Amino acid sequence: MSSATAWQRFPWTIPVCAVLLSIAGLLGLSRGDELTGQGAFALRQTIWMVVAFPIFLATVAVPYRLLKPWCTGGFLVSLLLLIGVYLFPAKFGSHRWIPLGFADLQPSEFAKLTFIMMLAHHLMYEQNHRTLRGLMIPFALTLVPLLLILREPDLGTSLLFLPILFGMLIAAGAKWRHLLLVTISGLAVTPLVWTAMSSEQKSRVTTLFQQTDSGFAPQGDGYHLHQSKLMIALGGTTGSYHQGAAVDDPFAYHLPASRTDFVFCLIAERWGFLGVLTVTLLYLTLFASGLWIAAKTQDPFGRLLAVGIVILLASQMLINIGMTVGLMPITGLTLPLMSYGGSSFVVTMIALGLLANISLRPGYEVTGAPFRFRD
Repeated sequence: MSSATAWQRFPWTIPVCAVLLSIAGLLGLSRGDELTGQGAFALRQTIWMVVAFPIFLATVAVPYRLLKPWCTGGFLVSLLLLIGVYLFPAKFGSHRWIPLGFADLQPSEFAKLTFIMMLAHHLMYEQNHRTLRGLMIPFALTLVPLLLILREPDLGTSLLFLPILFGMLIAAGAKWRHLLLVTISGLAVTPLVWTAMSSEQKSRVTTLFQQTDSGFAPQGDGYHLHQSKLMIALGGTTGSYHQGAAVDDPFAYHLPASRTDFVFCLIAERWGFLGVLTVTLLYLTLFASGLWIAAKTQDPFGRLLAVGIVILLASQMLINIGMTVGLMPITGLTLPLMSYGGSSFVVTMIALGLLANISLRPGYEVTGAPFRFRD
């Protein structure tokens, strides 16, 4: 590929949106550091950004088709890492991390990406998505990481696997009657998922239906949701950066996990509705670019990989923002590119690097039929 062709095909909206969202995240983390008066989350996140962007460029450089033989193996390794977290002491009441000395590795972040790669490699073959038997295999494989992550416990990350599965099945061209049967099967295992949830996770789900918008802040799980909505409301139209603090009560600005799960609330409080609107438009632009890449890609593996990545990031964004405004249960899920977290940021940049990679190489390796099938 000539340099001129690569320059024309490169999706510049992806790195531009990634940089702008990362900067917005740093502004939110700085506000969180200011409100808490402790920690240096913004500085540590800056270091992760410096590490992650070269990884993004490296991911773009290596042709994504070379990953095909490694998809299943990578997925199996990620499952082993999900089991390996139980070999280490719990941190904050959860078995989510593997300590590496200089940082903590969160295997569930990498499991999301390897799951998409494995699924894309499996569904690129017609017999694996046009027959009911072919659909049962990815459905069964989805339950394995889902239940392992749910037991950590990590409700938020586990919720991402089903949207990814169904979105990629639709993109692959699965028959609607088969998807209906898979949906019924998914509903049938819902009691199993509920049983696997911890009491704390169940409480967060039930709290969603017990929330109130008036009176004093409730105790327990409802406190996070109450403070989250309060912080968003305090931002008003332009936020405290322009109009100053809305109230003098310091307890009104107290929000646990503000720099990880609730960084969206910090953006809303600091920059108001205009800041929230800007962030939302950046996300929508990023997702639209990913779907455009998938639409113009003829290679089945590349198309499914692109669709899976967009669904992953979009679902994560919707769940995170939904929980901050009381539309989803508090799940402990980070906001892509904005929440503090090294593993999350690096994996997101790898995923975006794969999108750019696919955009640079949209054709088949050999001549083939267009990626479409009919009932």
